[in-house]
Amino acid sequence: MSMKYDTLSPDLFEPAIVQEDEKEKIAAPHLNAFQDAWIRLRKNKAAVISMVVIAIILLFAIFAPMLSSYNYRATDYNNIYLKPCLEHPFGTDKYGRDLWVRCWMGTRISLLIGVFAAMLDLFIGVTYGAISALVGGKVDSVMQRVIEVLVGVPSLIVIILLMMLMPAGLGTIAVAMAITGWIGMARLVRAEILKLKSSEYVQAAILLGTSQGKIITKHLIPNTVGVIVINTMFTIPSAVFTEAYLSFIGLGLQEPNASLGVLINNGYSVLQSYPHALVFPAVIIVLIMVCFSIFGDGLRDALDPKMRK
Repeated sequence: MSMKYDTLSPDLFEPAIVQEDEKEKIAAPHLNAFQDAWIRLRKNKAAVISMVVIAIILLFAIFAPMLSSYNYRATDYNNIYLKPCLEHPFGTDKYGRDLWVRCWMGTRISLLIGVFAAMLDLFIGVTYGAISALVGGKVDSVMQRVIEVLVGVPSLIVIILLMMLMPAGLGTIAVAMAITGWIGMARLVRAEILKLKSSEYVQAAILLGTSQGKIITKHLIPNTVGVIVINTMFTIPSAVFTEAYLSFIGLGLQEPNASLGVLINNGYSVLQSYPHALVFPAVIIVLIMVCFSIFGDGLRDALDPKMRK
């Protein structure tokens, strides 16, 4: 029984000819981790809108007091509790001070406290967590016991006690919040570095004789940037809220200084008669809290390698 096979032409085995202008269409562009994260962040509309709102608030906090003809401390007893108008967009307070300027100056001060506290948390937490994870052994055990002791003490009590012992001011509030605020950052950094220490590329770097310093700066810290950035984005609004709470109960900044907490405290006492004195600073602090939270969630999804397609 015979079988007939068709002869295959050698032309079928020749590689396809690709034109020069078609090669770049086939090859995908090279993107580093941050470029890829930015592309995915832009697809999150809620995070982008929150980022824009935060940017607008920052611009107003920086430039609105500078461009206004009113000083945030200047009083005018002839214009007490004016309702919002063209000359005073947010109205005036019980001393006739322009609330437009005071709200944005208070926003500036509250954000400065939040950023300063976040930077202290960042520095202390990253340093503490990195040392604990890298040294390991008994040192790690002792350092973790210290954290457990600090966690057992309510942070708000520590902040209030320190505020009662020291004069109220921007630095005092930021330092008081940073005393226990760095613990969360330290734990996150320690957990990430412990995970990275066992990875193949770190072990290969150790076998090749790479110094401990280069392993930390070139391999460990860069791969924990995502966790650090995300935690910082949540620390800032938390610090702003803590400052507002302290000022509201009378332990933070005091008159004639302006902060969102001071303004909310002043507006709360006359809420029924002059609601504008409370509404505007309250709306600003709500926007800060909500937008930072949404933006932080968007950053977390954008920087998470598991979310990459």
